[in-house]
Amino acid sequence: MNPQDPLSQLRDIHLPETGGLWPPAPGWWVLAILLIAVLAALVWLFIRRRQRNRWFRSARAELARLERSAATTPAWFTQLNTLLKQAARERYPEQHPEALTGDAWVEFLLNTAPKDRIASRPVAEALVHSAWRPEVSTKPADALAFARLWLGGQKC
Repeated sequence: MNPQDPLSQLRDIHLPETGGLWPPAPGWWVLAILLIAVLAALVWLFIRRRQRNRWFRSARAELARLERSAATTPAWFTQLNTLLKQAARERYPEQHPEALTGDAWVEFLLNTAPKDRIASRPVAEALVHSAWRPEVSTKPADALAFARLWLGGQKC
């Protein structure tokens, strides 16, 4: 010991040992549990939404099939009306749209069409009435455009 140099009497700084990586602190366990819960909830919501909109995807696929086989025959318009009624039954089961015919079906289609777009009443009427008249009064392209517009506004 040197009385002339008091700094030589000091010891070096010694830091305590770290806790290591394992086991994690309780806060990390809580964070991991919360993260797993949030991920599980997101997966559940995604699956539920996909199941709810299964009818929508199948209706769009059927509409694409009808578009490929477009014809100006009453049978084709009947198939298009059937597709719209099936989609309406899935989307609005409490209103029983499958029982509607004629002008009541036209009104239902127009009332449930998306409000941000204008649905054409003459096209909807022609679409519905062409299914049972011998003379088709509209073009399949117009009917398909209306069906696409109506289906586009029905997604849950």
